[in-house]
Amino acid sequence: MVLALDTCLGACSAAVLDGDRVLAARVEPMARGHQERLAPLVAEVMAQAGIAFDRLDRVGVTVGPGSFTGLRVGLAFAKGIGQALSIPVVAVGTLEALAAGSPGRVLTVLDAKRGQVYLQAFADGAAVSAPDALPIETAAARVAEFLPDILIGSGAGLFADMTPSALVLAADHADPGAVGRLAAAKAEVPPRPLYLRAPDARLPGGRLPPP
Repeated sequence: MVLALDTCLGACSAAVLDGDRVLAARVEPMARGHQERLAPLVAEVMAQAGIAFDRLDRVGVTVGPGSFTGLRVGLAFAKGIGQALSIPVVAVGTLEALAAGSPGRVLTVLDAKRGQVYLQAFADGAAVSAPDALPIETAAARVAEFLPDILIGSGAGLFADMTPSALVLAADHADPGAVGRLAAAKAEVPPRPLYLRAPDARLPGGRLPPP
């Protein structure tokens, strides 16, 4: 039994899965406010699924790339549940969650702003490149080399003209059901945020926040 969480991109999402079967799921689009909404959303999804928290076997949570604040909200919440219930918390990358379930050659692309994108390539669900943060010009060369069947993510439209035969899906959040399925299949490795570039946020004195 898996509780899946995603707060990295343009939504606050949660799902409860029994194996591959989604018992309940909720996706609420939002640019900010994840911290206030996540706990009530999880309570609602658990109630809809009819599952008590002590029946959970693990928690899956997206760890980036994405919003620096959002990913830390989801990760902190997931770790709190894991610690309280003594169950593992499993990290899922947002790029792999976006690609999950899509056949063929898939390129996940997130608009990272500042002239950059987050990019990762998959073939029939298996990663064939590491997640990366690239200038748009460099990413364009990757797209031309990979020739994807599917472009998916908030930055997919940036390269639509380069791949006229590709299906372009401008998704701005991951499916929490996909997050749960990936988490169920992963090894129990302690999760850490996936930062592909330094966060914009700074502590007093210009220091970076801790990982």
